[in-house]
Amino acid sequence: MANINLLPWRERLREERKQQFMVHLGIAAGLGMIALVVADRIVNSSIDNQNEVNNYLREQIATMDQKLTEIRQLHEQKEALTARMTVIQELQGNRPVIVRLFDELVRTLPDGVYYNSISRTNDSISLQGVAESNSRISALMRDLDASEWFADPDLRQVSALSGGGSASGQPNTSNSFELTVKVTTPSQGL
Repeated sequence: MANINLLPWRERLREERKQQFMVHLGIAAGLGMIALVVADRIVNSSIDNQNEVNNYLREQIATMDQKLTEIRQLHEQKEALTARMTVIQELQGNRPVIVRLFDELVRTLPDGVYYNSISRTNDSISLQGVAESNSRISALMRDLDASEWFADPDLRQVSALSGGGSASGQPNTSNSFELTVKVTTPSQGL
């Protein structure tokens, strides 16, 4: 019988399998390295993209902050202009009121009463003048109280002034007075 030695064949098969295993192990290691490099590049690319998005958002936020600052300044300017316009409109609206006040002061002035000075402080008018008698001062106060433009006349001071004689031979006495009256606006308007 022939002598067959199967031992080298098995060793060769083992060597081939070992080589195949090493090749497969090298291929797996290579593929793992490639996968690792690709994953690293993908992650770095995502990080770079996110950084670009963040930078863009920061720029847009800075632009919006500037616009908001401009808008706030515009609102402040608008409020200032509105306040100025309101003051101007009130002044223009009050112009006829001053004329009406002077007209009403003349209408409420009875005969024998004269004003020496008129001064206004806020909503109060101070009147100083001369009247022929106390009854004329009372008539003036009644007329002022009855007027739609004035309220609450308040007599501050009355003092007698003595002058020369009259045609009848009696001394001519007159009274100086000082009174204040509040200014009101009629409900009907002008």
